[in-house]
Amino acid sequence: MKRFRGNPILKPDPHSSWEARQVFNAGAIYLKDKVHLFYRAIGHDRISRIGYATSSDGLNLDFKFKHPVFSPSGDEEADGCEDPRLSLINDKVYMAYTAVANLTYLRFQIGLTSLDVEKLNRNEWSWGPRFYPFPRMRDKDAALLPKILNGEYMLFHRVEPDICVAYSDDLIQWWDIKSVMTPRPKSWDSIKVGIGAPPIEVSEGWLLIYHGVDYNKVYRLGVAILDKNNPEHVIYRSDKPILEPREEYEKYGAVPNVVFSCGAVLLDDQIIVYYGGADTVLCAAIYDISELIPSRFEEKYLLEAKICQT
Repeated sequence: MKRFRGNPILKPDPHSSWEARQVFNAGAIYLKDKVHLFYRAIGHDRISRIGYATSSDGLNLDFKFKHPVFSPSGDEEADGCEDPRLSLINDKVYMAYTAVANLTYLRFQIGLTSLDVEKLNRNEWSWGPRFYPFPRMRDKDAALLPKILNGEYMLFHRVEPDICVAYSDDLIQWWDIKSVMTPRPKSWDSIKVGIGAPPIEVSEGWLLIYHGVDYNKVYRLGVAILDKNNPEHVIYRSDKPILEPREEYEKYGAVPNVVFSCGAVLLDDQIIVYYGGADTVLCAAIYDISELIPSRFEEKYLLEAKICQT
């Protein structure tokens, strides 16, 4: 793994009121020979909005839109739209995000919307309807599997402290909510876990970057591999983190000691992971695919997967 030498790739802009305080946690997709980044920004009013930038090499920004491309709408998300995660399915880009409201009955929940690829390419931000898959349920860290399996959408989300999944055939009604990954005692992911980028399909299965939190509230990133035909089954999970706070921009900021990812792209044989440093800036780390996928899965993980499936 190597951190991009130009980190952070995006910083707060003191001349822009809506992104003056924090710029971080970007969802990402690769389309039309460039990476599209949808990032979380916090301005003087402390409300989270979504901004947009692109990069032809995935690291150096070529273009940055001047205004938010997605903003809160209605009481259910009056305090912000956070942590976008993007999944390309057919000709639509689906965005899952955390809708935040300071209401007596609700603090945060999952939001889901979509944008036609053609509109994205024209920078036309006419998003589709906004759905709340689990209305008024405390839930976050959500993303759609970027593929329809057996006629169903699969949604990853976090019912604290676990990574969970749910299924739908219309993105409105959801069923079969179940936990698929739990914290591990006395480990770097001992308090809670949540997905990073949406799973990436590789020959071995679905590659999942996820975050884990320990008792000292340090956020690190790890990797798991999910069964290709049944992604609710974890067939490999790294014992050690693949990224942890080390640099100053990861250790010091709005929330210290945090590396937190919402997006990653696979370019040739490398994966670029986009992550927020200390909830303040946007950064990137580059991995050879062989670094994240072991040559053969450890026997104990394969055994656990076999037991789970039976």
